Amino acid sequence: MLARTQRALVEFFRLEAAAGIVLMLVAALALVCANSPLAASYQAFRHLPLGLPALGQQPLEWWINDGLMAVFFLLVSLEIKREVVSGQLSSRAQLLLPVVCAVAGVALPALMYTALNHGDASAMRGWAIPTATDIAFALGVLALLGPRVPLGMKLLLSTIAVVDDLIAILIIALFYAQGLWWPALAAAALVALAMYALKRYKVTRLTPYLLLGAVLWVLVLKSGVHATLAGVVTGLLIPHVDPRNAIDDAIEHSPLETLEHALHPWVAYAILPLFAFANAGLALGGVAGDALLAPLPLGILLGLLMGKPVGIVAAAMLLRALGIARFPEGMDGRAMVGLGLLCGIGFTMSLFIAGLAFAAQPQHYTEAVLGVLGGSLVAAMLGCAWLWRVLPRAPAR
Repeated sequence: MLARTQRALVEFFRLEAAAGIVLMLVAALALVCANSPLAASYQAFRHLPLGLPALGQQPLEWWINDGLMAVFFLLVSLEIKREVVSGQLSSRAQLLLPVVCAVAGVALPALMYTALNHGDASAMRGWAIPTATDIAFALGVLALLGPRVPLGMKLLLSTIAVVDDLIAILIIALFYAQGLWWPALAAAALVALAMYALKRYKVTRLTPYLLLGAVLWVLVLKSGVHATLAGVVTGLLIPHVDPRNAIDDAIEHSPLETLEHALHPWVAYAILPLFAFANAGLALGGVAGDALLAPLPLGILLGLLMGKPVGIVAAAMLLRALGIARFPEGMDGRAMVGLGLLCGIGFTMSLFIAGLAFAAQPQHYTEAVLGVLGGSLVAAMLGCAWLWRVLPRAPAR
């Protein structure tokens, strides 16, 4: 069992690291396309009309952000559930450090953004943008450092990011729902109950869950709650190996693990790169040289570059000083600073929240993307440079 767990971790980190490098390249490609003679073709790609009978015609960007990203959130939900039931979040001792760090790393960036934008009600819709961490991007940066990175650092970073994603999901559900249509919401609740009944009756085939999940996505879309949350609900209701259910623990993979393994490559190498390409193409021609000094992008930039690392590192140092939690093997205070800097890479989730916050405010959205890209890029560079300096030269054990 231990050997299998170790193989799964190695596979996970290899996949996430490679996916992060792909994200960097695709984001750079989007910026090149948006600021070159290809700009018109790039915008035509984003606004390519596609339609389904039940949903009408929508631009490709909408299908990516509201459709394909529901699959991303499904995968995030599966990962969170697996971690809570049988992984890094299943033990109270393992849970304390990443949870406290993640909460501090969400609260301080939000407060910094609020301090700079509290006088602008429209800009305040973006308070959650600098609270996110992009696990794939961060692990991609760690991959550049090779075997010097201790496994404990990768585990802590990924666990903080998982808790961070859970908080982001709650924020989206609570603060970014608009114009609720209660009949559709009630129908969505009935579909979720049907999936719960399947789980209670020990149904382990994935097909009925996925079919109901597709229906749930349409209903949630119509209800006014963001459609990606249908992926979250579906993921939480997929059965997993657990002493409290009737799934044979001797089987190689639970339904949850089977689906997670099937989705991971598609999300890592297709959905997230498509999202990055469609959303990171910021046209810089109309952006003033001092644009980052405006309160909205500056709040995001400082939230990612200062709020994230200060909140995470301060929480970790306090827990260690009080004797409540220990750092993972191979990590000291300096390594924790580097990890905090890498957690300032917001990118995917930050861009997603920016799209929700400023869907009807193009100027604010442009400023938000500028802050996210600037903050994430600088956080990646600083974190990589810092860890290159402080991590031991010998291969980490």
